[in-house]
Amino acid sequence: MENNLEEVVGTDTGLKELVVNYIGNRLAGPENITVDMAVEVFAAEFPEFLLAVAEENFLRGYEQALVDIAAIENKDV
Repeated sequence: MENNLEEVVGTDTGLKELVVNYIGNRLAGPENITVDMAVEVFAAEFPEFLLAVAEENFLRGYEQALVDIAAIENKDV
């Protein structure tokens, strides 16, 4: 299974190109920008964005767990 953090970010949209170029300049010009590098820069410079994504991901996971528990309980009846 491939680690998503090691995936190289492409520049197939204008926003991705802007972000990849910024990250490359910020990290002294690595040739291939990975998702991990993007997370590192976003964490340093835009932590409220990553926090909002993490909170939403947590809440969706928690909600799905409750749905799964209810489904399991209904099967036992």
